[in-house]
Amino acid sequence: MSATAKKSSQARKTLQLVLVAVAALVLAGNFVLKSLGDDVAPAEGAEGSALVELDSLTVQDAATEDGYDREADFGSAWQDADDNGCDTRNDMLQRDLEDIELSSGDTCEVASGTLDDPYTGETIAFVRGENSSDVQIDHVVALMNAWTTGAADWDRPKRIAFANDPLNLVASDGPANMGKGAKDAAEWLPENQAYRCEYVARQVAVKAEYELWVTPAERDAMEDVLTSCPAEPLPAS
Repeated sequence: MSATAKKSSQARKTLQLVLVAVAALVLAGNFVLKSLGDDVAPAEGAEGSALVELDSLTVQDAATEDGYDREADFGSAWQDADDNGCDTRNDMLQRDLEDIELSSGDTCEVASGTLDDPYTGETIAFVRGENSSDVQIDHVVALMNAWTTGAADWDRPKRIAFANDPLNLVASDGPANMGKGAKDAAEWLPENQAYRCEYVARQVAVKAEYELWVTPAERDAMEDVLTSCPAEPLPAS
């Protein structure tokens, strides 16, 4: 073998050894990172975040649903609880819809508008009439859920105020709202994953404001969502 050929062969062997060494280092690095990942602490919430506030909520099993009556306990839907001359449903439609038009000669009733539905991510054209229920006003913390986590002990005026509190209300797709029913975060989350952090943060804010408790499963579900967005703030209204 010529000197040139020997040098070429040695160069190839050297390159192969280098590549093998690099591959070994990469594998070792991946192993170390994986090992470290197993020990990484869960995300900590930012100050004032929903994740931090979640830790302040009492955790206990749900109470019985016995005695719950929507209208008798929380009042009829919808009332003018804030005495602004407009019922709560129309207040929320005016807050959450875009391009709204009011009924002729009325300063309250929403005749039409567009909803960027937070639960499905779809755009819904709202027109008052036979399809008005296409857009509904959801109690983010359902009234029955509230009843079984503390509200059964309230007086009726407080329950009525709760049922009409904008903090606990959001305009949403009607079928999605009906599908949710009285389910908590362990049983139902919005189909629109981009809204889940904001949705759960609002539930935490409501439960904190009204000193309602959460069940163990509900708390775990809330934490699972909020860990992915530890800086998600609590909504104020």
